Amino acid sequence: MQVKDLFKTNDYKAFFIVRLILGYVFLVAGIQKFIFPETMGPGRFEDMGYGSPEFTAYFVGFFEVLCGLLMLLGLATRFAAIPIIIIMLVAIATTKIPDLMDGDFWRFAHRVRLDLSMLLTATFVLISGADRFSLDHKLFNKPDEQ
Repeated sequence: MQVKDLFKTNDYKAFFIVRLILGYVFLVAGIQKFIFPETMGPGRFEDMGYGSPEFTAYFVGFFEVLCGLLMLLGLATRFAAIPIIIIMLVAIATTKIPDLMDGDFWRFAHRVRLDLSMLLTATFVLISGADRFSLDHKLFNKPDEQ
């Protein structure tokens, strides 16, 4: 595999919708960590028991904003999916798996549904790449590669 293969796009007509959903969700979540620090940022991370909640919340928020914007633009889309996948895996492991370990399957199933949706959506984007409406397509795909 060559580096240019990482920027290859697909030609699915409606794929951009998946990319926009993912970008929107993470852009909004990241911004909220900064503008609502007590309920969405360090305060929430402290309530969840994270060490260094201020650093952790803003570190995660930074990547959510950055990757959300990249996803919305369709720029370095596969690379942007990687931090999103990591964020979702950590979120599931630290905030949802404890419900399962406590034997409360249905609480776990309910609480993990959105995290799992975002994880699988980001994985889909990682595998598929961006779409014909993305900057990846405009910058890295020659007309004969469509």
